[in-house]
Amino acid sequence: MSVNDCAEIVRNGDPDRFLAAMAAPPAARAVLFPVYALNVEVARAPWVTVEPMIAEIRLQWWRDALDEIAEGKTPRRHEVVTPLAEVVDAEGARILDLAVAARRWEIAREPFTGAEQLLGHLDDQAGSLMWAAARALGATDAAAVRGVGTAGGLAGWLAAVPELEARGLTPLPDPSDDGIRDLAEAGLARLGPVSRAARPAALAAWEARPVLSAARSDPARVREGRLTRAPAMRRLRLMRMASLGR
Repeated sequence: MSVNDCAEIVRNGDPDRFLAAMAAPPAARAVLFPVYALNVEVARAPWVTVEPMIAEIRLQWWRDALDEIAEGKTPRRHEVVTPLAEVVDAEGARILDLAVAARRWEIAREPFTGAEQLLGHLDDQAGSLMWAAARALGATDAAAVRGVGTAGGLAGWLAAVPELEARGLTPLPDPSDDGIRDLAEAGLARLGPVSRAARPAALAAWEARPVLSAARSDPARVREGRLTRAPAMRRLRLMRMASLGR
């Protein structure tokens, strides 16, 4: 039960965050990989069974583990929980609980009532994940970090619209061109500078600006699943942002 185990989970389950973590300073990876591994495991929970109750039980297992960390109890031994408990404190565990609870939407599969509800969902999920990681690295700029995390989450969300629809979800409250443009604008407005301490965590949103800009300029790319850029371009941008500390 080590950071290396967590890194392998992220490598297999979330290649983008794995690349972002590897672009971060080595010392930051000990924090990033356990947090990202939790996200991988939680993201699987709604999809390993067609029974909503069983999926809820799986999510509750992770919420109980986070509750043990938050209450200062000795956490259950687990390849993710054990290293996670070494890098997040009680408040960090409570923040991560928001990200876990947000996954219940994928179990309920109810449509969003509007853009604000979707953005709130992504703030709970991606914003909380990035803020928990950044806070564990010493950051204090919660609003800025959560904004970047939400924008990154929205970029990934828009890129995954066809896949989400294929799974029986209704990912867009308004799938029209104007509705997609408004969402992309809202995401772009959340992008901004973060503190030096938060930068390793913020690298996870490295593709947010080009993806959201593409969605704004050509909403059809969202509906048709054409938002993801070529791997070489994506890696080049990540290397550039990591080297510039942006």
